[in-house]
Order: sequence, then structure tokens, then C-alpha cells
Amino acid sequence: MGVNIHPSWLAQMSDEFDKAYFRELTEFVRSEYQKYRCFPPGKEIFSAFDHTPFDQVKVVILGQDPYHGPGQAHGLCFSVREGVVPPPSLVNIYKEIKADLGKLHSDNGDLTNWADQGVLLLNATLTVRAHQAGSHQNRGWEQFTDRVISELSAKREGLIFMLWGGYAKRKGRHIDTNRHLVLSSGHPSPLSANRGYWFGNRHFSTANNYLEKRKEAPIIW
Repeated sequence: MGVNIHPSWLAQMSDEFDKAYFRELTEFVRSEYQKYRCFPPGKEIFSAFDHTPFDQVKVVILGQDPYHGPGQAHGLCFSVREGVVPPPSLVNIYKEIKADLGKLHSDNGDLTNWADQGVLLLNATLTVRAHQAGSHQNRGWEQFTDRVISELSAKREGLIFMLWGGYAKRKGRHIDTNRHLVLSSGHPSPLSANRGYWFGNRHFSTANNYLEKRKEAPIIW
């Protein structure tokens, strides 16, 4: 597994990489990438941690696992590269931003700009086999990303966690709500959004208001 990860994360997580489960996970992922087409590309598996250093995280958005279609996943949850058609969940995220803030700052699906501003775009599972959603779940990634959330919760203060859908909400058990702001809603997928569980959550303005009260720069969504 090619690893591009910011040194600040290596410092926080170094002991996790040495654990038996993570060594087994590494072997599993390496084998999967050799046998099958998997996403994201190997060098982008840890992109979220490369773009958003530990001490610069302001917001955490939790996804489940990467997009499993060709050319979509690049290591940031919900994001696709410029030129790739935004998937339905991202379309609904953009609709909510426009309704909430009155404007959009991007006309493509690449959320790298969010990551570079301090939005950790974290999938619970960091890899997936092509066209097989959830195919790399329950192999160890969830334990690793639980540790990520726990480290942020314990060692940072005043972060904003956006938990969209039941899966993300369950990860929220690792967050100290006395130290951080937790925003929960339904998932932006069409199934959830069209039932009224997503639109109108106003998470993006709420997050920016919270950041401004803490004298921090708001996110340009």
C-alpha cells in the first residue's frame, strides 16, 4: 500500500499502524489490489489524512466506504475528481449548500478545496472492490477510523462532526459532545433525502457560525 499521509497523522497514529489487526488489514488490501480492481488508487487511500493535517482539522464529515465505480473515488469521502459526474449524494449535498448559504463555490464534484481548508473527509472504510459496495468492510478499517475519531475527540477541542445517516451516527459514540459540536441528520443519498431526512439540515451555515464564534475562519463550502 503506497502511503501518502501527513506527518502529523503519523505521529498520532504510529502505534496503530504497528498493531496486528492493521498488519492483517494491510495484507488483505494489498492482496485485493493485486487480484481485483479496487478503489481509490493505492497512493490515494490516505488522501484525507494527507490534505488535512491533524492540528488543522476544523470539521469532520463521515462517509461509509468509497465510491466503487471507475474514476470516482480519490480518497476523500463524497468527492470525485473534476470532470467526473457528481454522484447523487453529492448533488444533494450541493443542493443543501445552495439552499442554506445561497450560493455554491464549485461547479464540479472535487472537494479537495474543503479538505485543504480543514474539512477531514473521512470514510469509515478506506478501500473497496470495484462495483461491490461494502466489500472491504469488517476487515479492520473501521477500527482504524474509530481510533482517528477518538484521537480527534480527545486531543482537539471545538471541532464540528457532521454525522449523516445511521452508520455515521453510530461512529459518533467516540465523540465527546462536551468538547465538540455534533451535527446529525439523514444521509444525503436520494433514498433518505427524498423522505425528508436531509434537506433543510443547515449544517453548513451552523458550522460556519460556530467557527466564527470561536474566532476561526469559516469554510468556503
